[in-house]
Amino acid sequence: MRRLITAVLAALMRIFFRRVEIAGYEHLPVAGPVILAGNHPNALIDPVMLLVHAGRPVSFMAKEPLFRTPVIGWLVRGLDSIPVYRRMDQADTGRNLATFAAARALLTAGGCIAIFPEGTSHSDPAMKPFRTGAARIALAAGAAGLVIVPVGLFYTAKTRFRSTVLLCFGPPLPVPAVDAAPGEPPAGAVRDLTRQLEEALSALTIQADQHEALTLAEAAERILSSSSGEPTDLADRLQLRQRLIAGYGRLRSATPDRLAAITSRIARYAAALAEADLTPERLPAHGYRAATVLRVTFRAAVVLTLLLPLAVVGSVIHAPAWLLTARIARHYERTSPDMVATVKALAGVLFYPLSWLIVAWWTGHEWGWGPGLGVFVGAPFAGWAALRFFEEADRLSGGARGVLLALTGRRRFLRLLAERDAIREELRLLGRTYGV
Repeated sequence: MRRLITAVLAALMRIFFRRVEIAGYEHLPVAGPVILAGNHPNALIDPVMLLVHAGRPVSFMAKEPLFRTPVIGWLVRGLDSIPVYRRMDQADTGRNLATFAAARALLTAGGCIAIFPEGTSHSDPAMKPFRTGAARIALAAGAAGLVIVPVGLFYTAKTRFRSTVLLCFGPPLPVPAVDAAPGEPPAGAVRDLTRQLEEALSALTIQADQHEALTLAEAAERILSSSSGEPTDLADRLQLRQRLIAGYGRLRSATPDRLAAITSRIARYAAALAEADLTPERLPAHGYRAATVLRVTFRAAVVLTLLLPLAVVGSVIHAPAWLLTARIARHYERTSPDMVATVKALAGVLFYPLSWLIVAWWTGHEWGWGPGLGVFVGAPFAGWAALRFFEEADRLSGGARGVLLALTGRRRFLRLLAERDAIREELRLLGRTYGV
């Protein structure tokens, strides 16, 4: 059951995310008792990412209501999850004695448990105060060799389909041996270990005291990354955003006028790019080279031509499910943005196979069950072709807009390049000046 669920969820994550990068994988023990402790920005997507990429069986501490939720309840039970009873769910918290006992037994047997110490997913600019459950379980387990591995989850656009994500495993925290009554380790040791875990996880995530700092850091990072002319991985981009947020805090304290000036300049540059219907990534560091443009255009034309027939079929089959999924997700965008990706994934798992069944049934009814079976088998491949087609078309159109601007609005194009270089140099100067 676990292998089946993991395989299905791994396929779902490969579809939902364009790219998943992993850093610090060497910090994760392949055997022995381990507690994985992660930040929690993206609801059920977060545990799925840990499950798929931990490289070993993982059990979860999951809020008890999930066990009573249709479909999800079947999944969490199939993954040997352990229910947590919370006051906010109007649950009997006294039942957590059995929860802690089950967790200790699993760790003593050399298992791996994943916990999200914040207690709930959210979209706040900083992590919520940590709860002490992870430290209490670790200290009370008494398992030889037990370590806590912090895991930072960084989504470049957590609500967007086909975005990218980074899992960053940090150095393991050893769990000290303590003298404790059954299930109740010393309060001081719990506080110390919780503090260490919070510090370790903060080093792997992006933290700010307000959303404005996150927005500015993202915009500045995209400018710096796109101006380098070199490919950057997500771990480097995460570290750059962390430095930019640290710089934001120092500038706000030391020289708010300079912070306001660079913020305004970045906003004007972003507006100019938007007016040109471009993104920082669509503006090459050194402009467009004819040979590169021809090579990329030829490749895209070949791919689009080959995919077009199947992509048309895939678009027709999947359009109703896509529209319905998008409509449901929009309901959560303002009220619960941390739930949007989960809703999209769950709705897709339900509506897309349902679309295949409906089209296959109609085909079988009209032309026989042989063609109907063929349609059911071929529909997912048609959906994949449509996805690849539109991604390739988007890349081609974005590049075409940049090339067109370079040819027909040369001065405007050069001003954009010059302004990006100027902002980059100003950010570097501020970094050197204020030691970031």
